[in-house]
Amino acid sequence: MIKVGIVGSTGRMGEHLIKNVLESDGLELSVLHVFDELKLSVPDTVLITNDMATVLVNSDVVIDFSAPVATQDLLENGLKNPTPLVIATTGFSEHQQNLLIEASKEMPILYSSNMSAGIALLKQLVEQVSATLKDFDIEIVEQHHRHKVDAPSGTALTLGEFAAKGRGLDLDAVRISGRDGQIGARTKDEIAVMALRGGDIVGRHTVGFYNDGEFLELNHTATSRETFSKGAIRASKWLVGQESGLYSINDCLGI
Repeated sequence: MIKVGIVGSTGRMGEHLIKNVLESDGLELSVLHVFDELKLSVPDTVLITNDMATVLVNSDVVIDFSAPVATQDLLENGLKNPTPLVIATTGFSEHQQNLLIEASKEMPILYSSNMSAGIALLKQLVEQVSATLKDFDIEIVEQHHRHKVDAPSGTALTLGEFAAKGRGLDLDAVRISGRDGQIGARTKDEIAVMALRGGDIVGRHTVGFYNDGEFLELNHTATSRETFSKGAIRASKWLVGQESGLYSINDCLGI
């Protein structure tokens, strides 16, 4: 049995992760990291702690759907107790991104802003279309529930990176995330990444390629958060057998 620890167990994804791990063959829910009160009932054998080192030493793999400050704590402790990590937290600072890279030299880490198989394939399609339709303008729109705290979403930024990669561009140099007032005409290379927030939308991403006389839009809609939790569990089973390094969900899926 693979012992699984969860960081972010009291968050919006926590209930799904706990349920899905308990239902998965070959997995044992061993430890939960909590900042506040855990409202969900779990078996008595599950250790509950707010100490990240305790999470690591009691896990064969840790799934992290939390916040950047918690992920930083996980990575810093992971350098002392190397353990396979599946990380889906978004909104990292440059320091936290660098820490992720450094930690992956000591342990296998699978990082993805979105754990769904559909988004994994969409990234590949976006790069291909971007490279093929070089004269088309690229606009990305993401929609999420009212409680999401970062914008644009990590998934939208990842899609933007693949769109930029298709044209040999640096996303940070060409990204636009808002338009207001007399801004002038759209530049050729800019890639817009816009965020909408409202209601209980789980997640919807649209990458549009627009030209005179025609346009193409690629859409992905998540209708359940279990899409992400089950994707993370699939990644966890795969990651346990890997060597140290930084992996993506595409590596897990072989695409």
